[in-house]
Amino acid sequence: MNLQINLSEEDIIGNHVVDCCFKVHKSLGPGLLEKIYETCLTHELVKLVHKVDRQVNIPIKYDGIEFKDGLRLDILVDNLVIIEVKAIDMVNPVWEAQIISQLKLTQKKLGYLVNFSVPLIKQGLRRYVN
Repeated sequence: MNLQINLSEEDIIGNHVVDCCFKVHKSLGPGLLEKIYETCLTHELVKLVHKVDRQVNIPIKYDGIEFKDGLRLDILVDNLVIIEVKAIDMVNPVWEAQIISQLKLTQKKLGYLVNFSVPLIKQGLRRYVN
């Protein structure tokens, strides 16, 4: 029996994001600054031949006005998947709303909220679909 699963480009990137988060967390553990995790996660994704942009300013348009620095994404992978990186004790519902709004405003389909300050990274990974 030959099972064939057609994954979208976003799903393939998402699998890489999860794998890279596990790798970074296993190597570094919890307790470091967000910037360190962001840098290391970016490095791992680039090694997998992804185009990765950090601290991406996204203009916001509202009622005919454009705000040039309206939104900043921590990481944007292949211009398709958003990653919001945290290193905090407890996830604030505001950050969940933030990633949902980022997906909506950028019209991207997939995003991750990743908190590296957890004993097991699977506890800190949350996937969001628009």
